[in-house]
Amino acid sequence: MASIYETLRADIVSAVKARDSATATALRTTDAAIQRAAMDQNKPIDDALVIATLRKAVKNLADAKAEFACGGRADLVAANEAEIRVLEKYLPAGLDAAKLEALIAEAIQETGAQSKKEMGKVIGALKKRPEAGLIDFSAASKIIQAKLP
Repeated sequence: MASIYETLRADIVSAVKARDSATATALRTTDAAIQRAAMDQNKPIDDALVIATLRKAVKNLADAKAEFACGGRADLVAANEAEIRVLEKYLPAGLDAAKLEALIAEAIQETGAQSKKEMGKVIGALKKRPEAGLIDFSAASKIIQAKLP
């Protein structure tokens, strides 16, 4: 099976051949970000690096989309939504809410966290779990804040 990065590179070629400039541009930008991240971290390109870079790109696009919506730029909002849809095809499916709640409850039990001040311990415990790559930590943070007094 091809890696996520190999699939992305093949899709760049397909998008260029199909003359789909929006998709080609989004994928090329992401490819450059992945290569830059690999150079910055002095690591080879692997699926973990690709997923982390894709998540960061999707988060940045979502933040920009919110800003464009506040500014009344519907054209840029639509462009960002399209780019987010293109990039999300390469991300693994995240954890469902019930599974995330269960993991958080386990992490709170493990760490013995009693207050929001100990939230960092819970997040640290979650990051050590094998499912860490699938966890949306912004959603997890909100759930942890709700569970801890």
